[in-house]
Amino acid sequence: MQNHHNISEIPHRQIRAVYDATTIRVYQAYSDAIANAALEKGTFVSPPFKMERMTWIKPSFLWMMYRAGWGLKDVGQKRILAIDISREGFEWALAHGCLSHADESISKEEWEAKKNASPVRIQWDPERDLLLRSLQHRAIQIGLSKEALNLYVNQWIQSITDVTPLAHAIHTFVIDKEFEQAQALLPAELPYLVSTSLLC
Repeated sequence: MQNHHNISEIPHRQIRAVYDATTIRVYQAYSDAIANAALEKGTFVSPPFKMERMTWIKPSFLWMMYRAGWGLKDVGQKRILAIDISREGFEWALAHGCLSHADESISKEEWEAKKNASPVRIQWDPERDLLLRSLQHRAIQIGLSKEALNLYVNQWIQSITDVTPLAHAIHTFVIDKEFEQAQALLPAELPYLVSTSLLC
């Protein structure tokens, strides 16, 4: 049921996304007010968008569906937006990122110092299937704040598309157990190759 891959062959941590030579697609879910302003201007508008808060971008469509409940969980996440950003910007975020949680490769003190100095958080969460069940491999989430958020809003974003109707269409097929039709509508996310030094 997973999109385009033999699940057993997917590395534990791997970025998978819709992308082309210049852009990579990430997803966010927002209220009508934030979504409508962003679609009108081609980027996020403050207010209603909050520049002082960390904002999380997700290349995985199904992880976004899990987080937002197919756009049906609450009014603050009812609109699913696909945001095409520059690959340079995406890779800048990876290069300036710090893991949300310390791991064994770094001491707690080093991690705290890096986290406090970094405008970007990297989090690896279980990828999801069409039924939003967790899978063994992980999907990346990237939290942007301060300098990174300013770059995202003012430079990286190339276009914004409302994909709420797509989310609802796939969800309807899932409810009806029409999994092949649901699968056929899923965005074709392929491995996005970056230097392993960026995959903290």
